[in-house]
Amino acid sequence: MQRIQDSDRLHNTELRMHALLMQGLTGDEAAYRSFLQATAAHLRAFLRRRLNRWPEEVEDLVQESLLAIHNQRLTYDTSVPLTAWVYAIAKYKLIDWLRRHARREMLNDPLDDENEIFSTADADAREVQRNLGKLLELLPAQQRAAIMHTKLDGWSVRETATALQMSEASVKVAVHRGLRTLASRLRDEP
Repeated sequence: MQRIQDSDRLHNTELRMHALLMQGLTGDEAAYRSFLQATAAHLRAFLRRRLNRWPEEVEDLVQESLLAIHNQRLTYDTSVPLTAWVYAIAKYKLIDWLRRHARREMLNDPLDDENEIFSTADADAREVQRNLGKLLELLPAQQRAAIMHTKLDGWSVRETATALQMSEASVKVAVHRGLRTLASRLRDEP
């Protein structure tokens, strides 16, 4: 019962935010302001979960994301769920921030032989990425997408369900079955 209520609430939120954006795009300033306020609330929750070690950065990233959403509003494809589009923009802003943060942190870490460290780490990362990509290609598209979003991209089951237009239960089943298939294949390899 709770899942149905959550699903209905998400669907209603999606419809409300979509309507506000569409009204805003036709010139309704109050609707557009309401859209941005609702979006900001969703982005704060989204980013707080991902930046729990840096809570002071959340508001800056919310503002960066809102600015990007505003600048890209005319490119929004109405056939795509609005929340998925909004979260994708926020995710890229978060990735940019993490890269900038990592670069700043690297400047503070003394390295003895950085060429050896980075060449080995980069090569290992590329090999792992290649192997993971090959493994995931063995799965049906829905299972692959569910695993990539929840396990690799760090999305919640709810966010993944919205993006893939599936129920949360279906996402959980797809992830479970996909991981079980991958584990089975890995056990069978020499």
